[in-house]
Amino acid sequence: MAQCLAILAPSGRDSKVIHDILRGAEVRTCIEGNIPSVLSALNEGRAGAAILAEEALTEEGLAQMEAWLSKQPPWSDLPIILLTKGRGGPATKMALASLLGNVTILERPLHPVTLVSAARAALRARARQHVAEQYVIELETSERRFRESEEKYRTLFNTMDEGFCIIEFLDGPEGPNSDYVHVEANEAYARHAGIPNVVGQKVRDMVPDEADEWVKIYGKVLKTGEPVRFERELVATGRHLELSAFRIEPPERRQVAVLFQDVTTRRSAEIALQELNASLEVRIAEAVAESVRDQKKLVEATQRMHEMAKLETLGQLTGGVAHDFNNLLTPIVGALDMLHRQYNGDDRTSRLISGAMQASQRAATLVQRLLSFARRQHLETRTVDVAELVEGMQDLVQRTIGPHINVKVETAPNLPPARIDPGQLELAILNLAVNARDAMPGGGKLRLVLDEVEEPVGNGLEPGRYIRLAVKDSGVGMDEQTLTRAIEPFFTTKGQGEGTGLGLSMVHGLAAQSGGALRVHSKVGKGTTCEIWLPAAEGEADSLITHTQQLATQPRRANILLVDDEALVRLATAEMLREMGHSVVEAESGAAALAQVKSGIPMDLLITDYLMPGMRGSDLADEVRGLRPNVRALLLTGYANLAKGEAVGLPRLAKPFREADLAREVAALLSQETPDERRKQIKSVPAE
Repeated sequence: MAQCLAILAPSGRDSKVIHDILRGAEVRTCIEGNIPSVLSALNEGRAGAAILAEEALTEEGLAQMEAWLSKQPPWSDLPIILLTKGRGGPATKMALASLLGNVTILERPLHPVTLVSAARAALRARARQHVAEQYVIELETSERRFRESEEKYRTLFNTMDEGFCIIEFLDGPEGPNSDYVHVEANEAYARHAGIPNVVGQKVRDMVPDEADEWVKIYGKVLKTGEPVRFERELVATGRHLELSAFRIEPPERRQVAVLFQDVTTRRSAEIALQELNASLEVRIAEAVAESVRDQKKLVEATQRMHEMAKLETLGQLTGGVAHDFNNLLTPIVGALDMLHRQYNGDDRTSRLISGAMQASQRAATLVQRLLSFARRQHLETRTVDVAELVEGMQDLVQRTIGPHINVKVETAPNLPPARIDPGQLELAILNLAVNARDAMPGGGKLRLVLDEVEEPVGNGLEPGRYIRLAVKDSGVGMDEQTLTRAIEPFFTTKGQGEGTGLGLSMVHGLAAQSGGALRVHSKVGKGTTCEIWLPAAEGEADSLITHTQQLATQPRRANILLVDDEALVRLATAEMLREMGHSVVEAESGAAALAQVKSGIPMDLLITDYLMPGMRGSDLADEVRGLRPNVRALLLTGYANLAKGEAVGLPRLAKPFREADLAREVAALLSQETPDERRKQIKSVPAE
């Protein structure tokens, strides 16, 4: 294998300089004059990687290089060090790099250490590829030998006198590798075992009473790879068999070969002695079973750890994606809102703008649910009319679980409200509905029943009035053992990868944090009822309807400093504020905003994004109020994953927001000014 770098750098003395630097680091090189020369060095094995100057890649040369790279064998991915002069932008360089494949870009002038490091890395990568090449060659040789061996095996298989079969292990109801199927068997199998036509049959179907022992014996062979020789009675046919078994490699095939013959005549004389050892065999079997149970517990604990890591990673990814979507939606929603208010054109255009507004609002709702799943949503406990919330979710639940299940909502009259986060309650109801759907694969009925109950003393909850939300399905139900573990974190009756086992535990946690409880009732074949108990609240319920979209009247014209690192968000927000009549100064970072404040700009209000590079919005608000104590601040946030105690008392406005939402918050902040502050601000406002 070549451990040499081909150099193509036609400008000035670049090739000579690069050659001298690498030679000083004991890296072998060969200087080539053009792309065909470089390709010749690669084809002849004189070079294993290449250093190419950007200016050497003419259109023709680049085409030649691409053609050579496209014909590389599967193991090959030629390392290329691309030298650029900074004339093109990043997009140009990345486009060139994408054409060449395995590319390291170095900007000139070159630093010798960087060049040597990149060269050595390229040669090391090429060396590893040659190792892969050798592996491919060996694999092809091995496959050829395997085919030859297969032919010999088939001849022996069809002519041998002993019974012979190949079994393949399967995952069954009893657990992993708890069953096996006969995939091959010779004619002598039926003569010795007394069972014909075994190919395609499972051992638990053939001999259900004996299956466990056969699975245990051959399962050990599969697990350890150690061949076994033994004698055993096939009770179903009364035959005593002398058997030997060995694992077929590799282990991933999950196959065991079995060779046997009928020794019933000889074995009959030994049965009495075997019966004397039966008690010992029982004890051994129990010890092996205990070992299997311990192993299963270890596997379950490992799976739980994996589920926790997967859920945390998914939550982080979901929260980050939702935050970015909020930043994208904010200028869209703001621009559509202003167009909707200002545009007085034809009906078709108005309908299109209204449709776009509805779509953006639905997208914002979806993002809020993503944030809720990722636990990066600011939780807002409110006095909620649970009946109104549940009735409003009927269509959503129906669409979620499908038309094959009939959804019905039943509410008692004059129910009091409850104190809970409505978004989290919606998520809990959807969790329970999805669980119910999985319990009714053939369809059924789902009832959401709301009533008021009185909780007595000593029943696990504080005595008093409770709202009870019962989610009742007509599914398969649960037995007592499953029911006792139903709300355990990570416990699930679904298959591997089909559920996290966190649905009921999340509902249980929400109910408990709200001062209530989750109670589950179920019987096999009778369906399941999940009851969310929530303490009844005093007073009037908060409206679930969004605020009016009429712009709030502004107390006065204000000077506002707007800070957001996203240019589109900043532009849209500034336009909304100016439409309200305010004067706006924009800043793209916390540092830029502080510089504006220190320069003495007139300023009544700070509106800042929360998550920005270099300085968070909450920290910026503290800095600004340290310089100007009378300035109020509003925090814009794509998600509310704030540290404990951070931004206490600081008003927040969630992205994406409409112009009316922003106007309402700004008007509220300006209305909080004291008379002294008001007089000072009036003096600072320039005459128009």
